[in-house]
Amino acid sequence: MATNVYFVRHAHSIYTPDELGRPLSEKGHADAIVTTSLLKDLQIDHVISSPYKRAIQTVEGIAKYIGKEIGIIEGFRERVLSKEPVADFNEAISKVWADFDFSLDSGESSRVAQKRGVAATLHVLEMYKNQNVVVGTHGNIMVLIMNYFDPKYDVHFWEQLAMPDVYKLSFHEERLVEVTRIDGFGTAS
Repeated sequence: MATNVYFVRHAHSIYTPDELGRPLSEKGHADAIVTTSLLKDLQIDHVISSPYKRAIQTVEGIAKYIGKEIGIIEGFRERVLSKEPVADFNEAISKVWADFDFSLDSGESSRVAQKRGVAATLHVLEMYKNQNVVVGTHGNIMVLIMNYFDPKYDVHFWEQLAMPDVYKLSFHEERLVEVTRIDGFGTAS
């Protein structure tokens, strides 16, 4: 049997400087309903999320549908690029992906963020062996986790993600055996 982790990149949110409490936009709420419908028939056993409101709001529909509380795991929060606003976001992202040990002042390097996200994923694989688990998370940390298991998931893959987006990662023990996009949003492959 496989352990299937359905990583759900959160839906569109309203920008506020409050990263933790930033809510979904009207479009984001509508897309969260679609996300729930995509996951309903997949025999989901557990729902976990980053502590960020937008990630929780994106997966709360499936948690309600299966009648379970959302477990919060800090390791699935988005990578901290910088505590201060970044002058050129695209340049900053390029730098942290090009050099996994580089970080902006007060930010996380890709290696540090990846280590945190992978530790959270390995914890889920241990706790929920042979089950189907939804994880509400964020684009950059999700792709860093995927990159650890298969380097083809890189910054170019991240650039193509939809918002929201859902990827099923199937594991045998701790070995990634298959990645499948649960189609319903955008054009990522």
